Amino acid sequence: MKCKVEKTKNANEVKLELTIEAQKFDEAIKKVYFQSAKYFNIPGFRKGKAPINIVEKYYGKEIFYEDAFNEVVPGELEEALTKNNIEVVSKADIDVKQIEKGKDLIFTAIFQTKPEAELGKYKGIEINKIEYTVSDEDIEHELGHIQEHNSRLISIDDRAVQKGDITVIDFEGFVDGVAFEGGKAEGHELEIGSNTFIPGFEDQIIGMKIDEEKEINVKFPEEYFSKDLAGKDATFKVKLHEIKKKELPKLDDEFAKDVSEFDTLKELKKSIKDKLEKENEQKQKYETEDAVIKAVCENVKVDIPSGMVETEIEDMLKNLENRLSYQGIKLNQYLQIMGKTVEEVKKEYEPQAMEAIKSRLMLEAVIKAEKIEATEDEIVEKVKEMAKNYGKPDDETFLKNENVRKYIKNGIESEKALELLVKNAKMK
Repeated sequence: MKCKVEKTKNANEVKLELTIEAQKFDEAIKKVYFQSAKYFNIPGFRKGKAPINIVEKYYGKEIFYEDAFNEVVPGELEEALTKNNIEVVSKADIDVKQIEKGKDLIFTAIFQTKPEAELGKYKGIEINKIEYTVSDEDIEHELGHIQEHNSRLISIDDRAVQKGDITVIDFEGFVDGVAFEGGKAEGHELEIGSNTFIPGFEDQIIGMKIDEEKEINVKFPEEYFSKDLAGKDATFKVKLHEIKKKELPKLDDEFAKDVSEFDTLKELKKSIKDKLEKENEQKQKYETEDAVIKAVCENVKVDIPSGMVETEIEDMLKNLENRLSYQGIKLNQYLQIMGKTVEEVKKEYEPQAMEAIKSRLMLEAVIKAEKIEATEDEIVEKVKEMAKNYGKPDDETFLKNENVRKYIKNGIESEKALELLVKNAKMK
């Protein structure tokens, strides 16, 4: 293989001209012929038994060119990029110059390449000091959650519905006198005041008594996920079956014993305070790092290629899809609920993607400027930690995997660069 490399007129773009020997391309043609021979049905030959020259004569000599190209080119391109130390951030824009059996394969491939960020001031930058404290109200709020989690429901049959009650209702919704899809349920539990239903619905349940039936009139919000219902007036026929009320346990030492490993309420409160302080420390650390990154990035100059942004957005979309799958929701269902298209979501992600890329490139520039390196011991320790997390603490595969080692190395160096930036920042 011969490879000629030249920069194009566009920033962060490179053009490779590759010449692959005729013999290698012809071997690729033979390979794809054997892989696909069984699909060819030619008169005078059993299916899949026609020689390659007969297949080419019958279907045209170009029949195997595309598959042979796809067979041989990816590996050759990867080798060329590695040899020339080119880090690409986009798919190749291919232009075939010569493709013919018995001749060298010649083509060009244009890639967008990873840019380098030009650092401005990155030491001694000023940010507002971020600090969180745990108040008595915070502790009581957390204690209230524990109290509510351990509450019990008691049935109420001697009064009407009040705010805060949990009701069991049947309902059916109508728009213009016609029942609409998804507007009917039986034995539905609804906490009054939770604001989980259409605005105005829960308020009209207040005052109802057991076995009472009532028509409730509401208006769907203009931004309602179902476009067929958005902004429309609706009537719900409702029947109340049960009224329940949460009974909260008394906050005392016995409560502490029941819900924790502590013997007194005082000890439980101290435990809650310690937990909240640790959470605040993590929150302060994350927000301080984020503020420092943003401040440093304001002084950074970099031309981010479109291919890099597209890749970042695709990754963000895949992450969204994975998160939704844990909730049993498919991406197309989510988009339908939100009333958006994939392209609209991608457009919304663009500023976030640009910010994430710029942050990474900035940290890489700091690593280079400060000559930051991860030691072998640090890499081994992190790799072992990863292996342990995957349930394979004694597996040497992780230690020998160069991709894993590179990923870990980059992560350690980025952490060190961020620590340096925070350490040198001035807190106002």
